[in-house]
Formats: sequence, C-alpha cells, structure tokens
Amino acid sequence: MTDQLTVGVLGTGIMGAAMARNLARAGHLVRAWNRTRAKAEPLAADGAHIAATPAEAVQGADVVLTMVYDGPAALDVMREAAPALRPGAAWVQATTAGIEAIAGLAAFAEEHGLVFYDAPVLGTRRPAEAGQVTVLAAGPADSRAVVEPVFDAVGARTLWTGEDGAAGSATRLKLVANSWVLAATAATGEVLALSRALEVDPQSFFDLIAGGPLDMGYLRAKAGLVLNGQLSPAQFAVVTAAKDARLIVEAGQRNGVRLDVAAATAERMERAAAQGHGDEDMAAAYFASFDEKPVD
Repeated sequence: MTDQLTVGVLGTGIMGAAMARNLARAGHLVRAWNRTRAKAEPLAADGAHIAATPAEAVQGADVVLTMVYDGPAALDVMREAAPALRPGAAWVQATTAGIEAIAGLAAFAEEHGLVFYDAPVLGTRRPAEAGQVTVLAAGPADSRAVVEPVFDAVGARTLWTGEDGAAGSATRLKLVANSWVLAATAATGEVLALSRALEVDPQSFFDLIAGGPLDMGYLRAKAGLVLNGQLSPAQFAVVTAAKDARLIVEAGQRNGVRLDVAAATAERMERAAAQGHGDEDMAAAYFASFDEKPVD
C-alpha cells in the first residue's frame, strides 16, 4: 500500500470514472467532478467524494487528474478550479489533447505553480475498468514519486517518454498509437460492410486469416461488437474517435505529412456520428459505409 494521496479527478466519463474508481480502491482519497453530475455520482459507492465544482474537487489535492474531451476543455476546467489549486501540486493531464494544446496547458501549470505531467493513456473502457491501461507519461523525474502511485492505480504499465511535459512527447506518441488503432477500426468496419455487400459470411474471412500474420485480436474484438450488436455501452465512443482522428490529421499537416487514412477515418467517424451513432463504440463507424442502416 502506497502513502495515501488526495486526488482531484476532473472528468468522469468512460475513462475518467474508471480511473477514479481504481484510485479509490487503491486507498487514495478521491474528489471527483463531472460537468454532468449524474455521471460522477455512482463513484460515491466506491468512496469518492462527489464535488459540486472543479474548485471543490481540487481543494487540498496532491494530484489533479484531468480526463475530459479535449485540450480546450481541460484548460477551461482548470481555470474553473484555479482558485483552489495548491501551488506545488502535480497536474496529470490524461486527456488526448493534441500537440497544439499542450503548450497552453503547460503554461497554465507554470502560471499556477503546478508540476505538469503530460500523461495520456492507451486503452478503452474494459482495460480502464481493470486498471490495465498503459500510461504514456512525460514530466520531471524529481516529482515522479508523487504521481507514480496514481499511475500504478489506473494502469498496468507506465512508459516514460521524457522529463518535460510541455514538450508533448507523450501526446505525440499517443497520436501515433491512435493513428494505428483508428485505422484498424475503420478497416474492420469496411471489411464487414464489404462482406455484407458481397454476401460473404464474415466468419469465412476470419477462418481465412486465422493464425497467420494478418490475424489480429483487435479485429476480431471490434468485429464482434458489430456482429453481436454490442456497441453500447461504448468502449471508446465514435465522437471521441472522430476528435482524435482530426488531431492526428492536424498534427500531420503541421509537420508536412499527408495522412490520407486518418483523414478518411475522421470522415467515417463523423458520418457515423451524424447518423446517430456518436455515443456508441467507435466500431459503429461500420454504419458509415451505408446511406441507410443495413437491414439484417
């Protein structure tokens, strides 16, 4: 058992709620806030204090953990929390914020005397609930003893990418990883859509690639969500996947790289969201292959 920390968790959606729950189960004092309070309230059963405001959530916190939609949302919520932030506290910024947002977040941390950690996580609902995500982290080595118990509670592994959170090395690695995840998700949907169109049993395809280098557990898992009608509750929502895909495209553009697959994936996710699948698992991008919902 590590020393008990007080952790203010700002954002209790799919990932934030799981992280808050695991922190409480690890014996830390958790003060949780979410803009839609109903999403935070179930955490009370795990011992978390449900705060009415971001400022209340971070009062006396050793560590503040943000897991909200994007970089601007993270900055907004920290501005709301600012009156109660304790100088010297660590800020674990776990949102996939994008490269451009990191500088502003780090500047806010410096202005308020916070120790800034760029720490997005790789994983979806189930790994998060099991405390099995991978934490990609960058921040000063001399304060890691404070944040490592937090990372240990929410993840199975921490991969340190540097000592300067403001440099965004963890976020850059997260975007690279997500580019692969999103491409694989989009390809899974297209495989299933083409199978339907050509009247091919998807199982024939799975049998064809079984055990070979083209086989992939992720493909089978995401395909299963579609084929078995298990798109809700989302492991990772379509709208969030669309946001991440756009961040990847923008990062490529700003660095002279054209990412056609990422751009097409963003369009697929946005189309699926417009069709009403925004809160479903990102595997629901499958439906973007059709003008109307396919009839079984």
